Amino acid sequence: MNLNLRFFLHVFMPFAMGYYLSYFFRVVNGVIAEPVALELGLGPASLGWIGSAYFLFFASSQLPLGVLLDRYDTRKVASYILIIAAIGSLTFAFAQSALMLWLGRGLIGLGVSACLMAAFRAYAALLPPERLPLVNGLQLASGGLGALTATLPVELMLPLIGWRGLFIGLAVLSLLLAVFVRFRVPPILPTTDKPVALSIQIKESLAIFRHPLFLRIAPASVINQALYVALLSLWAAIWLRQVDGYSQAATADLLLWSAAGMVVGFLTLGWLASRLQSLGIPTSLVSIICMVLFLLLLTLVLIRADLPATPLWFLLGLFSTAGALMYAALSQGFPKSLSGRVNTALNLMVFISAFLLQWLIGVMVSFWQPLENGFYPAQAYQVSIGICAAVQALALIWYFIGHRGRSKKAALDTVT
Repeated sequence: MNLNLRFFLHVFMPFAMGYYLSYFFRVVNGVIAEPVALELGLGPASLGWIGSAYFLFFASSQLPLGVLLDRYDTRKVASYILIIAAIGSLTFAFAQSALMLWLGRGLIGLGVSACLMAAFRAYAALLPPERLPLVNGLQLASGGLGALTATLPVELMLPLIGWRGLFIGLAVLSLLLAVFVRFRVPPILPTTDKPVALSIQIKESLAIFRHPLFLRIAPASVINQALYVALLSLWAAIWLRQVDGYSQAATADLLLWSAAGMVVGFLTLGWLASRLQSLGIPTSLVSIICMVLFLLLLTLVLIRADLPATPLWFLLGLFSTAGALMYAALSQGFPKSLSGRVNTALNLMVFISAFLLQWLIGVMVSFWQPLENGFYPAQAYQVSIGICAAVQALALIWYFIGHRGRSKKAALDTVT
């Protein structure tokens, strides 16, 4: 199949809408955190714990999801799992305790866990490899649009419908989208007529984590994505409010700009990687260079450099997309029969890391005593997020100086 109107209407659009919803759920937590905390009396550790449930449940689904996507019709897997998101959204909407918020947030994460991976599985099955960086970038941009509408627009809606009304609406939307994916997308079946034994599929899935190409590429990609997800979905909003002193409306505005940068990044970096790959420059190298720029920008945020906030947060969002280019790089380095499991293996690591980072930042911040206004000192956030940035730096160093045996070089050549 080519990138034509039929592809975009029957394949891309349903999956893009699913990832839009997935990212909306992911990011809206940062905007509703303050009203939820005020209503239920939650502190930073509780907020981090509740927010991290999305990533924990999401991560726990990735290995079985990869097997399901490679074994069964992709559209059916994606549509059935979306129903869980509707259940989780209703649970969150009617929650009266931190535990119920945690459970609802977790079920939401589980319910949208197939939105991106099902799309990547479908694109890898239907399109030539050289088209993957571009169409993957477009898919990821749809998630960026979800992040955009989960910031300032939600801030404007909250006085009208409240955070509980918002999640009731999202539950209805999840159900409608499940029906849309099921009946709009054509069947995307396994690449072989003879089913592979489940035990063999599981063994192949575990082997991916030991593959030299995966071991070299994954750490930098994982931390880059997980760190920005943890920031945009919770801690960036709290940083802007408690450290930089912005109002709730101004905070939502800056988050909107950062999400806009993410959309631009997904679109432009995917296009750039496709063009450069045709010139012999590997996608993995483009990704790594942009990750270095992301880390430099985050450092400027942490040291509170005297720079205009809007372009700084916009560029941070733009280069946060660098790690996602590795999905295309890895897909090109493995057989199509493994494409679902390769992408979910990387996604598993991303969301385990996002769970840990979002939760641990809250735990580390809680080591400091709150100020009289209930906020925590700037140093608490600088140290906590700075430790995460240092882990990103180590992952980048590993990419450049990690062990490079002969088998590793051969694996890398399959990508370039």
